[in-house]
Amino acid sequence: MRFKKTLLACVVGLAISQTASARSDLEQLKAEVEALKQEVASAAEWKSPRTLVHMAGYASVGYTDTQNEPGTFKMGNFSPIFHYQFSDLVMLESELEFEVDEVGNTDVSLEYLTIDWFMNDHAALVAGRFLSPLGNFRQNMHPSWINKMASAPVGFGHDQAAPNGDVGLQVRGGFALGGANANYAVFLGNGPTLEANGFGGFEKLESPGLNGNGDGTFVGGGRFGMLFPDKKLELGLSAATGDIDIRTSTSGPVYEGLKRDYSVLGADLTWRPGNFDVRAEYIRQSVGSRAASSVPGSADWTAWYGQVAYRFYPSKWEAVARYSNYDTPGEENDRVQLAGGVNYLFESNFIGKLDYESNDNPNDGYEADNRFLVQLAYGF
Repeated sequence: MRFKKTLLACVVGLAISQTASARSDLEQLKAEVEALKQEVASAAEWKSPRTLVHMAGYASVGYTDTQNEPGTFKMGNFSPIFHYQFSDLVMLESELEFEVDEVGNTDVSLEYLTIDWFMNDHAALVAGRFLSPLGNFRQNMHPSWINKMASAPVGFGHDQAAPNGDVGLQVRGGFALGGANANYAVFLGNGPTLEANGFGGFEKLESPGLNGNGDGTFVGGGRFGMLFPDKKLELGLSAATGDIDIRTSTSGPVYEGLKRDYSVLGADLTWRPGNFDVRAEYIRQSVGSRAASSVPGSADWTAWYGQVAYRFYPSKWEAVARYSNYDTPGEENDRVQLAGGVNYLFESNFIGKLDYESNDNPNDGYEADNRFLVQLAYGF
């Protein structure tokens, strides 16, 4: 009898001990769950992410048949665009451009890279290498899936009348102004550089976005635009000023040391009445004269174009015509172009183009070639 009581006491004690242990484990588990709940609750990034990563870009392929040259297929370009944004405070944006040359080599370039600080609802500070805010085509319309033709208007390509890019600072934004929406961009940058041709004239005016300021001066300016939503009309004015010098070595920042005045003036128009899309733009870069320089005279690079497109709704066909004019200090580079074509919009970001360009040089003794262009362009 005594043995049974002892055994029973042991069993009861063991049960009580196990119950107490289980209760302790349960309390510990509850504490761990509660701590995990607090940790998850404090991890706001999981519930409402503050970091956004986005990739976009565009690409094009095509075929070109130029007068007096054999027709050839072309891999136009592949241009991925990266955006990394933290909250509503800052964003890094960058575009790379991959191109294949005639012998099959791949060229890679950095079109732009900026850090954008969103100061308030009406202004962002943009620092780095950016597309020139002067004019409209270079900063907004040049991507192949946006441009309604397979080429840029003459004078609006690289190192021509329209500035391409700069390295520096700009403040840009917009605000309501009466019944319109105003947009603006003001910048200060390293500016372009001049290249002489060795015969007392200028070879070109380069503005790719120089990562150096060899001439020791900056260029400043900007664009102011007015958008009238009820009229589907936007008007813009651009201007810049500064000093510029001739670079005497393409392998390094070596300059003449004889600075001259530099200025830019431009105006642009976008109008979309009904099924029409009407665009026009004028741009002029000017450099002043400078005695004792290897090129003492002044010079202007001027370009303008007018373009009309008509969409045949509800179909996906579109007709487009463009006239453009480019006048340079060297007569051999002058161009007058009349272009026309048809587009088929598979989707809003996927377009097929068939164009014909009549390219002429208005100066006696110089020739320019006409050409057919076919292009598929895709924006993503």
